[in-house]
Amino acid sequence: MALVDDVGPALDHHAEEDENYFISMTDMMVGILFIFIIMLMVFALNFKQQTDVSVEQIKRLEEARRQAEIVAIQLDALKNEVRSELQQIDKSDQIRSILLEEIRSRLAKEGLDVEIDPVNGVLRLTENAVRFPTSSADLKGAAESNVQKIAVVLRDVLPSYTACLSAQPNCQRDPTAASIETVFIEGHTDKTGVDSNNWQLSTARAVNTYRLMTQTQPQLRDLKNRASREIISVSGYSSTRPVIDETNSAAFDSNRRIDLRFVMEVDDGKRLKEVLALTDRMDGQLRNLRKAIDDANVK
Repeated sequence: MALVDDVGPALDHHAEEDENYFISMTDMMVGILFIFIIMLMVFALNFKQQTDVSVEQIKRLEEARRQAEIVAIQLDALKNEVRSELQQIDKSDQIRSILLEEIRSRLAKEGLDVEIDPVNGVLRLTENAVRFPTSSADLKGAAESNVQKIAVVLRDVLPSYTACLSAQPNCQRDPTAASIETVFIEGHTDKTGVDSNNWQLSTARAVNTYRLMTQTQPQLRDLKNRASREIISVSGYSSTRPVIDETNSAAFDSNRRIDLRFVMEVDDGKRLKEVLALTDRMDGQLRNLRKAIDDANVK
């Protein structure tokens, strides 16, 4: 009996140690599980926040993309407006070239030899058509007769290329069609003489030509541009624009001349206002685009 009694406490003590060990292990596992649950909760919370941020960034980037598409569409519209404007300018240049050729052809029938520069819109009255003596602005003999012939041709041709006549107070011409804004009668001199005198001389040559033309054909003063101003005007360039940049008698004869420079006008006011309005809208869209991009980059 004693032996049994001695073994019993030993077994109970061993069982108690096993139980205490199991409890400790259980507590430790529960603690680890609790920590893992906390970590999992933190991860889930962070993931949710990151997902929310990502969704918001995606929305902002989508808005930035939409704004970029709007700007691209408006940019294409602006390019089309510019192309349209260039087409109008090209059309105006074509009409001016036709005008120059018509005048040249009619003057040729009158026996007058002139040159045309379609690029710059110039009808050059060569020394064979209008010749000035050295240091003189007088139109005499053949020069006077030829200027009168030129005035007749201008009287007949220019009305078809002019916006309005003073006799037509309510001009019904197409406001978008190209028409003459100004015809400059340009006086030139050679390089001889004093430069200050040449400026006065070149201007005097232009003024004398203008006076003879308008006295011979007063109807020329009835030709008006869209601003209701006379299209015939004068200017003097001294020796600053030689046709032959040489110092010999032939060059001097060629440079003492009269040019008629035709400046065309087109109704670009409305188109330019439309282009300006479009650029304003594009500017607003660009500001919105920059804001959308800045918002998308917020962390």
